[in-house]
Amino acid sequence: MSPRLNSRSQYLTVNHRRYHLRRWGPEDAPLLVLLHGWMDSSATFQFMIDALAGEWQVAAPDWRGFGDSQWNDGGYYFPDYLADLDDLLRQLSPNRPVKLLGHSMGAMIAGIYAGVRPERIEKLVLAEGFGLNPTRPAEAPGRYGRWLRESAQDIRFDTMASLEQPADRLLARNPLLTPERARWLAAALTRPVDGGLVYRADPRHKMVNPVLYRLEEAMACWRRISAPVLWLLGEHPFDHPVVSGVLATLDERRACFAQLSEETIAGAGHMLQWEKPEQMAAEVERFLLRKS
Repeated sequence: MSPRLNSRSQYLTVNHRRYHLRRWGPEDAPLLVLLHGWMDSSATFQFMIDALAGEWQVAAPDWRGFGDSQWNDGGYYFPDYLADLDDLLRQLSPNRPVKLLGHSMGAMIAGIYAGVRPERIEKLVLAEGFGLNPTRPAEAPGRYGRWLRESAQDIRFDTMASLEQPADRLLARNPLLTPERARWLAAALTRPVDGGLVYRADPRHKMVNPVLYRLEEAMACWRRISAPVLWLLGEHPFDHPVVSGVLATLDERRACFAQLSEETIAGAGHMLQWEKPEQMAAEVERFLLRKS
């Protein structure tokens, strides 16, 4: 497949890391910043951007350790992404609040950030990223123990012989994805090495996070968000253990947002921007252009 609107690469120093950004559209158009999810990259938004009806200046970073951005020397921790986003927005829009969209992990970062820096966000779209399962302090010893074991290991991705392998894996995990899009994404998410292909992401992202997710802290941040917020959900719930209990507490989470609207994308699962990009683009533009 050939994208309708080609991206251009930009490299910035963000919070002492070399960051890769994809940019689309004219520089004098309204700015929209997009944040990808775990084990993904900025390329994830290509289909949605192709479906946008209006003219936008879009900027999407590869988070540290993903895509073509610099890897860490050690592990990865959530507060670093907040600092990265803060520096990135300072460079992209130093004097005006921004329209911000995050997917999955990117939405969790965006939601916390919007409560910590409410003055920096004009409008916020959270796509399939409303927090993780709550944790209990009693889980800490086992979590730290697993992290110590994994820290002592040499964690690598297997080399894949051809694009068919990652494309087939994408289709297996996302049956609503078309084969053509799966192959395009497989090329964007991998890089060539001797003997085949490997994922562009740092394999240390696969390590367990030693820091427990504290839902109460996330909710305290959400309550401080002053911008209008749109929740985008897929019709088919995300089948992953880390979010298995989220649906049961959605009402409690909804209540934290002062200006919340919500839309469900019919026929989509977790990867809205891959599976139903046209519908996602329409909902995003409708929300961003609404007077509020």
